[in-house]
Amino acid sequence: MLIIPVKEGENIDRALKRFKRKFDKTGTMRQLRKRQQFTKPSVERRAQIQKAQYIQSLRDQEEF
Repeated sequence: MLIIPVKEGENIDRALKRFKRKFDKTGTMRQLRKRQQFTKPSVERRAQIQKAQYIQSLRDQEEF
């Protein structure tokens, strides 16, 4: 549970903005969206390998 203390005289919009920022940092929505659909472990591994290959190719291009 997130607790955002609102200081006296503080604008409610500013406190709401702090809440949204803190909520985004927790990653709750990303985790919830990820859990909504199941991906097979083989598909996840393939995606990780492709991502690693892409990053490696970018690093190889930087070296030249």
